[in-house]
Amino acid sequence: MKFVIYGVGAIGGAIGAALSLSGAEVVGIARGARQAAIAERGLLLRTPDDARRARFPCVSDPAEIAFGPEDAILLTMKTQDTLAALMRLRSAGVTGQPIFCVQNGVSNEPLALRRFAEVHAVTVRMPTFVTAPDDVCAFSVPKHGICDIGRYPSGSNAHDDRLAEALRRADIGADVWPDVMAWKHGKLLFNLHNALEAILGRGVDCARLHACVRAEGEAVLRAAGIAWHPVESVDPRRDAMMRFRPIDGVSYDGGSTTQSLVRGAGSVETDYINGEIALLGRLHGVAAPLNGFLADLVADFAERRVRPGSLGNAELEARVAARGIALPA
Repeated sequence: MKFVIYGVGAIGGAIGAALSLSGAEVVGIARGARQAAIAERGLLLRTPDDARRARFPCVSDPAEIAFGPEDAILLTMKTQDTLAALMRLRSAGVTGQPIFCVQNGVSNEPLALRRFAEVHAVTVRMPTFVTAPDDVCAFSVPKHGICDIGRYPSGSNAHDDRLAEALRRADIGADVWPDVMAWKHGKLLFNLHNALEAILGRGVDCARLHACVRAEGEAVLRAAGIAWHPVESVDPRRDAMMRFRPIDGVSYDGGSTTQSLVRGAGSVETDYINGEIALLGRLHGVAAPLNGFLADLVADFAERRVRPGSLGNAELEARVAARGIALPA
């Protein structure tokens, strides 16, 4: 059994390197300079405590991999790249292998289930960052992060148990939940702040905007009859397993959306985070104008290669008001 990490970026790199260093068989799929560097030199996992280099094969396309029936495929790319990845997996002959959506949002699982029968959801909380083609930084101690795992749309099976056991051996907290999508919807609400961070910059006080974004999200999920676990406030595992510590010489710029803007990637996942709330609101007759506006604005930032922090809080609130969106006093 091997773990195929499709998208060896920040999250995929940290998970893949940790699994490999724990003794698991890992194969990565990456692009461009990242793929070439990992294939040649391996991947350096840097943590607050040490730095270790993991060495595992890394290819540019699933067609280069001989898939076994028990192999686990972990999708770790951004949602906007998921559909193309699924098509490449199908072309490579993947059929019954478990597909784990180790991604933000809740749109990846239904995309995968259209094409594959054995789909699993993974909520991932793991502060990571990439500073060079052959490295990945993981800032959490004593574990690299926490993963919640389960079969999509509900339940669990042996595939979930095997992945959880492997992650625990790799110093990643992991639990199996039959209601895993409640964890993913909780993480969806938590990630609504990512758009604000990307626009305003890390650490900027935007409590009023964030409260409105979150209230829209909760109202939409209630209207849709969707349950969620509030991952940021009532999970004791977070304090026990995930304490953020700096890494010497590394500046942590922020979450996944901010990192996409920093890299000038040209695309962001906001349409599947804030845009997911806008979509559900439209489907269930609940207004979510601020989330829709933020999805549009961050997409514009990405297209024009605008840096994070390019707007101030007052200017952003003025733009929100100009769209006729009322904020709480």
